[in-house]
Amino acid sequence: IISGPSGSGKTTLYKKLLASQDRLAKSISVTTRPQRPGEQHGRDYFFVSRKMFDYKKRAGHFLESMKVFDNYYGTPKSYVYKLTRMGQDVLLCIDVKGAEVVRRKFPGTVSIFIKTPSLKVLRKRLTDRGSEDQETVDLRIKTAKDELKEARNYNYVLVNDNLQRCFAQLRGIILHEITQ
Repeated sequence: IISGPSGSGKTTLYKKLLASQDRLAKSISVTTRPQRPGEQHGRDYFFVSRKMFDYKKRAGHFLESMKVFDNYYGTPKSYVYKLTRMGQDVLLCIDVKGAEVVRRKFPGTVSIFIKTPSLKVLRKRLTDRGSEDQETVDLRIKTAKDELKEARNYNYVLVNDNLQRCFAQLRGIILHEITQ
């Protein structure tokens, strides 16, 4: 599991890690949030309506599901189980609440929390991203403060102050864990 506040770089690191490791399989989440420029349905997320998400949740399709910033996210159970049966290590990029659910269901799960050096750096990254208004950035900072308190529940905590260095650390952790 890789988690961290919005703007911490977790998704960028997640994508780099998947591209560098054949043994790792990507878990594609289902979400009700709007598709961002450059994202592709079925590659980045499965984008669905709220009605479809609710149906899937009631039908027990998700390993975990959470509401995050007025949008819903869920990890499809059947997809994850299929990949693990094929001998793949599944990499999840999910929020701290979802991570807690997965760790409870699968106690041996390795979890890595990505954070920025400071909230000031986080705010700058969110603002520079340009995909959210100031009110949303403020909400994400407020949420990040709560998420940072959960970092102690993770096996590893990495500070993303330099993308290449953080990636090297993350890759080292993954290589260590999958060879044990």
